[in-house]
Amino acid sequence: MWFGCVAAMGAKVDFGKGKPGAMPKGWVQAMTSQGGAPRWEVVEDGRRRVLGQLSTDETSGRFPMAIYEKAALVNGRVSVKFKTVSGVKDQAAGIVWRYQDPGNYYIVRANALEDNVVLYKVEGGKRIALAPVGTPEKTYGVKHKVAKGVWSALRVEFVGQRFEVYLDGEKVMEVEDGTFAGAGKTGLWTKADSVTYFDDFEVERK
Repeated sequence: MWFGCVAAMGAKVDFGKGKPGAMPKGWVQAMTSQGGAPRWEVVEDGRRRVLGQLSTDETSGRFPMAIYEKAALVNGRVSVKFKTVSGVKDQAAGIVWRYQDPGNYYIVRANALEDNVVLYKVEGGKRIALAPVGTPEKTYGVKHKVAKGVWSALRVEFVGQRFEVYLDGEKVMEVEDGTFAGAGKTGLWTKADSVTYFDDFEVERK
């Protein structure tokens, strides 16, 4: 079923009653950089309906997003289940937070072709990888197996300048950054030709 309950503390969304072929209510499409337009819509995945990013433009540095319009947070927790379906250039799934506009936000993503998890800031349209706490300055995320074609769970918790990232319940890294300190929206993210499904999106204010 589809439900969205927005309160002072948070919201839970799944897409079971969303109309196939359309964006679910309360979500809008966005994209960073150039290339073909994103294509987000509710799709059938077996017996369930989920939100999918279906465009397959291979332009490198092209980041389709689905932004959740009903919540803006400074501190909180966002989680989602994802399944990478296909992609030659990339098979990526990500969470966006403190989103100001398509050129300014934080994002953490898991990539099933690279088997890694990386947290970035996008500032002025430029994506910059942020090194995990306790690693050299230019460390590129963490190596971690990301399963292809099966459902996994990604979560980020953010309070002030401190961010914690979890994959399938396992904490994989912490990052610190103070670029975006104010409230912003949250949402979902993919890269290049990634066809990725998402479900069970949850946002909680802290």
